[in-house]
Amino acid sequence: MSNSDDSSSEENFSFTLEVSNKMGIHARPAAMIVRIASRFNGDIWVEKEGEKVNAKSIMGIMMLAAAKGTVLTFITNPTSGVEFQKEMSELFSSKFQDE
Repeated sequence: MSNSDDSSSEENFSFTLEVSNKMGIHARPAAMIVRIASRFNGDIWVEKEGEKVNAKSIMGIMMLAAAKGTVLTFITNPTSGVEFQKEMSELFSSKFQDE
């Protein structure tokens, strides 16, 4: 897991995480991301190489085809950004409980 580029502005908060589990983001990890994102108000986006999808959409996340080593950028509002980053970082650190 990599946790770099912590940045925030008046309009949004973003951070990056690296996919470190062997299988990448398949259905179960995508569902885990959606479950966390859905608990927060407002829009939450996940970006990979310029492609941005809604973090509350399991199909959107799966369409990113994020394999091991892929760096994802999460973008949210600053009010819930720190807590969201903490929970998402813990999920990525656990390798989605795959290994």
